[in-house]
Amino acid sequence: MSLNRAIDAAGSALSAQRLRMELASANMANAQTTKTPEGGPYKRKIAVFETEPALLSSREERSGRTPGGVRASRIVADPSPPEMRYEPYHPDANAEGYVAYPAINATAEMVDLVSAARSYEAGVSVIRTVRQLLQTTLNLLR
Repeated sequence: MSLNRAIDAAGSALSAQRLRMELASANMANAQTTKTPEGGPYKRKIAVFETEPALLSSREERSGRTPGGVRASRIVADPSPPEMRYEPYHPDANAEGYVAYPAINATAEMVDLVSAARSYEAGVSVIRTVRQLLQTTLNLLR
């Protein structure tokens, strides 16, 4: 793998971790959202990632795929049932007085956010190291 491809792969990982952070932030921000345009409470969003093969055809590379990288193949809604709370005076309460809240665990979202931030930092470190290797190589060739 060339050093440029290593930077591209690390860059795709940075994009993936940024998406994880965005989704965790959106999940935490909507933890109390009981009504959405689709109806019902907000559903936690989860990114599904796929790795790219290290060897891609030139056509596949031109389509924006990064050899050896990672990409979000899709974003899915968490299938967990909503958390039902008894709040008979809430405007979204059902006939029995229960309100459906999103099944979002703030602690788990924070752990995911910290994990994504650490992975992002690791990707930045990889890019810095590759840049230093390229600079050292150029200095040797002078």
